[in-house]
Amino acid sequence: MNKNIEKPKEQKIKSKKDYIYAVGRRKTAIARVRLIKKGNGEIIINQKPYDKYFSLTEFKEIVTKPLDLVGERSKLNVTVKVGGGGIRGQAESVSHGITRALVKIEPEWRKTLKPLGLLKRDPRKKERKKPGLKRARRAPQFSKR
Repeated sequence: MNKNIEKPKEQKIKSKKDYIYAVGRRKTAIARVRLIKKGNGEIIINQKPYDKYFSLTEFKEIVTKPLDLVGERSKLNVTVKVGGGGIRGQAESVSHGITRALVKIEPEWRKTLKPLGLLKRDPRKKERKKPGLKRARRAPQFSKR
């Protein structure tokens, strides 16, 4: 392991009044989000800066979209513990959790975030395999003879 990698400094949280907690979900990914009210715009996901955790700019944009829309990106710190699913599901679950926490802070922001679909949990999951079929719906090839 490379010991030269800097770990972000964790902010001292004294009580539950210092942060807002919310959970975001997508497929099998679950993100537990804490929005710390007095901050400088730092986003930490699983003890890593978000730009190191999500290498593609598309995923970084998904994560920061709710904060940019309400204009609170530089005023709040975000710490997230995310697990399960793939990298896209994790990014979307983090975005969902941040959105839910923002609405808890200021209910007026709901009018900005809801029309863009950020408050809706995307319910699509992989369909289970059924007996007698090859996958969820794929039937074995029919043979006449």
